[in-house]
Amino acid sequence: MATASELNPAGGQRVEVFGGNIVVSPWSKTHYRSKMRSVIRQLEPHLPEGCDAGGEPFLFMFPGRGALGPDIYVVDEALLETDAAAAPCEALWLVAEMTSNATRDNDRGRKTAIYGRSGIPVYLLFDMKDRVLIVHSDPSPDRGYRTRNTVAFGEPVRVPPPFDFDLDTSAFAVPAQRGADV
Repeated sequence: MATASELNPAGGQRVEVFGGNIVVSPWSKTHYRSKMRSVIRQLEPHLPEGCDAGGEPFLFMFPGRGALGPDIYVVDEALLETDAAAAPCEALWLVAEMTSNATRDNDRGRKTAIYGRSGIPVYLLFDMKDRVLIVHSDPSPDRGYRTRNTVAFGEPVRVPPPFDFDLDTSAFAVPAQRGADV
């Protein structure tokens, strides 16, 4: 599994390992940046003590499941103080993915199962094709996420504890400019 952190793909590519496969996909589209920043800014006042929110490229190890690099994450900074190339998934409090044509099936399927079975408290899945946000919570090691709440982009949605606030999704209601791949 450490292979993902050692690979150096061509510019504009990200590498993740899951389902026994090395998955190479393009980095997020440029129009995702402002949307990602909106989510991070809204998360910051509600972070658990000792945590930070980020969206920089970073791999997290999920033992027996893979190495994943979520688009947005909330992480316990104390668990990042190692020399490892990838952080332990136990450091994660929240992950968020913004689907693209290349990543949508994995974001909605395998990653949902991996994040839930690994105990990540909250998974925000921004489905850019269907234009909805799916909030997954209440993780279970055998069933994945037990709670799922879906709202259309532009509607507020409650992010469950430990964050416990209403996330404004209006930044996602603005369509991408022409030529942008969702």
